[in-house]
Amino acid sequence: MGKIIEVRWHGRGGQGVVTASELLAECALQEGKYFQGFPEYGPERMGAPVRAFTRISESPIYVHSPVETPDVVVLLDSTLAGKVDIAEGLPDDGILVCNWNKDAETLRRLLVTERGRLFVVDATRIAIDSIGRAITNMPMMGALVRATSLVKLDTVLEKARERFQGRLSEKLVEGNISAIKRAYEEVEER
Repeated sequence: MGKIIEVRWHGRGGQGVVTASELLAECALQEGKYFQGFPEYGPERMGAPVRAFTRISESPIYVHSPVETPDVVVLLDSTLAGKVDIAEGLPDDGILVCNWNKDAETLRRLLVTERGRLFVVDATRIAIDSIGRAITNMPMMGALVRATSLVKLDTVLEKARERFQGRLSEKLVEGNISAIKRAYEEVEER
């Protein structure tokens, strides 16, 4: 059985956490991989903390529980740093991909961890510039792809366009595509 890569997503209701998790799973399927993508449901409401999970593997996946020891953690909302244990269960060689626009030392202190490789991108600014709203899921998809290579950037762009075409205006579709590409280019390891 091949290694299962587990991703845990953190954000707030309305930021597209579940959409991002599902889109990553769709990209894995497109590339011939096995996958799971699902949210953790509870008393969610707009602005409340939300988690979602994605698993990707070269072999069938038989585990069906929340991700407790993620290989990758994605933080869509920087205001959750220090309020939610984002790095819980992350191994020393794990990856943190965070929406952050301040110094990395402050983020590490708020996350209360030195574990994992830390990648940061100002996804909020990118989202506002690209789509006019602070919905950070697509910029964080671009940053995740660059930090992990779990799936190909071209696959993400294709699946995002496919998912949003007909649901959003052409301007918003192109804005989301632009946000993915820009975050892919701007994410930095700290």
